[in-house]
Amino acid sequence: MNWAEPLNSIAAPLMIDNIDTDQIIPSREMKTISKKGLKNGLFANWHYHYSEGKKIGLNNDFILNKDEFRHTKILISGKNFGCGSSREHAVWALRDFGINVVIAKSFGRIFKNNCARNQLLTIELSDDKIDYIGDIVIQGKGYNLITIDLKEQMITTYNNKKIKFEVDPYLLGMLLKNQDFIDRSISHETEINDFIKKDKVIRHWAYL
Repeated sequence: MNWAEPLNSIAAPLMIDNIDTDQIIPSREMKTISKKGLKNGLFANWHYHYSEGKKIGLNNDFILNKDEFRHTKILISGKNFGCGSSREHAVWALRDFGINVVIAKSFGRIFKNNCARNQLLTIELSDDKIDYIGDIVIQGKGYNLITIDLKEQMITTYNNKKIKFEVDPYLLGMLLKNQDFIDRSISHETEINDFIKKDKVIRHWAYL
């Protein structure tokens, strides 16, 4: 995702509180340690109809199966999104499906940290702002387009309503430069090497 440019995308409302990581991707769908190949397991309990434990077809009532929301890159949700277990597969499944942003009233702490490690933007807004966006995008085609300008930290709805948000400055810098935590560390290679050089003089015994 190139955050140097604003993201203009369909936004899908999943206005449910306490969506935990097992609902995001059930453990039975975690069949790989790769970050790819997980999109079909995203929200599997809602995404499909089941008979005797086997998938028998899509649940056409589920929001992400509706034509006007099928290609969303932005998910709108309620309180405590991503609570529960620490499984990083939940973030991988969202990214593999094409979700680049989750906007919610609050997030599970570990889930939010996992998102940061995987360049999935989380935006936390007050209840009234989330409800306002959700009420608009649920109306479907045309109404469900929003723009996220990360540089300006601004959301713009279809009717030009602007909503400010805040991102941790360290994470903001990484996203704008398309970096993960490892990339960020490598970018300080010169400073790290300078520190090691000086530290070897002070604590030479630590490098034996």
